[in-house]
Amino acid sequence: MAACNSDKSNKVNFETEIQELPETVIGKEGLTKKILQKGNSWKTPLPGDEIQVHYSVKLEDGEIFDSSHDKGKPFEFKLGQGEVIKGWDEGIATMKRSERAIFIIPPNLAYGETGSPPLIPPNSTLVFDIELVSWNSVRDITGDGGILKKIIKEGEGWATPKDVDEALVKYVASSADGKTLSRSDDGVEFSLLDDYLCPAMKKSVKTMRKGEIAELTVKPTYCFDGVENGMQPNLNLNIHLELISWKTVVDVTGDKKVLKKLIKVGEGYDRPNEGSLVKVVYIGKLQDGTVFDRKGSDDEPLEYACLEGKFSESLDRAIMTMRKGEEAIVTISSDYCQVEEVSTADFVVYEIKLVDFNKVYFTRKRNHFGRWTQKRKLKHVIKLRTKEMYYSKMASFNVHQGSMTRNALKFIQFDHSFNDNEKCQSNTLRFSCYLNNAACKLKIADHQEASKLCSKVIEYDPCNVKALFRRAQAYLRINELEKAEIDIRKALKLDPNNSRDVKLVYKELKAKQKQYTQHEVEIFSTMLSRLA
Repeated sequence: MAACNSDKSNKVNFETEIQELPETVIGKEGLTKKILQKGNSWKTPLPGDEIQVHYSVKLEDGEIFDSSHDKGKPFEFKLGQGEVIKGWDEGIATMKRSERAIFIIPPNLAYGETGSPPLIPPNSTLVFDIELVSWNSVRDITGDGGILKKIIKEGEGWATPKDVDEALVKYVASSADGKTLSRSDDGVEFSLLDDYLCPAMKKSVKTMRKGEIAELTVKPTYCFDGVENGMQPNLNLNIHLELISWKTVVDVTGDKKVLKKLIKVGEGYDRPNEGSLVKVVYIGKLQDGTVFDRKGSDDEPLEYACLEGKFSESLDRAIMTMRKGEEAIVTISSDYCQVEEVSTADFVVYEIKLVDFNKVYFTRKRNHFGRWTQKRKLKHVIKLRTKEMYYSKMASFNVHQGSMTRNALKFIQFDHSFNDNEKCQSNTLRFSCYLNNAACKLKIADHQEASKLCSKVIEYDPCNVKALFRRAQAYLRINELEKAEIDIRKALKLDPNNSRDVKLVYKELKAKQKQYTQHEVEIFSTMLSRLA
């Protein structure tokens, strides 16, 4: 009898302690929560996750009538999928791993007006004591249920592979009926630009962290026919996937035509800029492995200034993404290759090591690279201008958009330290850069900028036929017909004997003027007819 009274006393004390706990209201439909034991993580489950909980439940002012502890194992369900009452879906979504809480669930979030006879009468408020044991994260990667990823083992850190990286994975792919279709127990490396095995692989890997293990459920729409071979039609594909590691790849040009794969991490955070004096060792290879170029060694590396015109701009740009001591493999598409030996190749590969570099800094008072002489600056500008003219004949021209002439202008925009002859040469080169850049802008249909560049030349040299001609072209494209006619007439007057292209543009102008006049007549006629 005394023991019975003791049990009742303990129960009363426990109920009293629960009542004194702070209460949290969840949502707007009357669901409340009191935490008995805090969780050991900051994460909470998301819809679709596979949940494991221990629970006990009673009616308000009643006795416990059901408990998972009595069954000897946790209760499992998928969160937010309608597999449990709404109060569970909403309440458990707020819990952390190992958290235990009391939930008071009103009838509208439980079994409502009908109840669940014989244990739960209609319109019953339920009191649940729930402990969140664990959960397996399940993600709908594609948003349409086509690829579901269940995390078996959490990965390290926070980083995930990017679109152009190369991933090293282990996997086992099997059909829904259990037949193994493909596997790689030793690991396989592939680029995330490629659809290795099936599209689901690269989509899933880009959501994973290093060391993460996941189970994928893939619908047939995200499988290749080759993977489906041996599978029964309309069955899902199951993939057990582990992301071992990945190699970072940098998309240098932004169009996936110049890619730099990191092999060895460099020192610090600094990288070369334009004009930096770099020391490199590299080997150039065709796609079949044939070596076509080799420069420098660890003892005597190749030394040169970035973007000085010694190599292709794409290779220089790749080197400018590297750190001291970094080793990388750079793959360059044939669109950007400038070597005759590789004209028939789809791409070339450079194995590069950046041994060291000296970075240069621009200032407002002295805009120069290191201790370059004025003669060297002018020589460098000529190289860049010549190289831009070469690029203008290539299919990849639009990517460059006059970048070399813009870079060249940096060397000569401040000419106060030049002598008279150097200033004269500097002006000639500056005007040439403006006109080259204007040609670039015309090719990419930036006609406003092209007209501004030509105007800079005409301001100093009003009789420059090339500037007048290109500005007329720009005016013509933006329907500034009167301005275009003034420039064309002046160009024809200045150079009447060598004006074939100018005459063609003049002919185009006259056709546009005629078309515009006819358009005005039609509008005027329509107005008169309406007035009549």
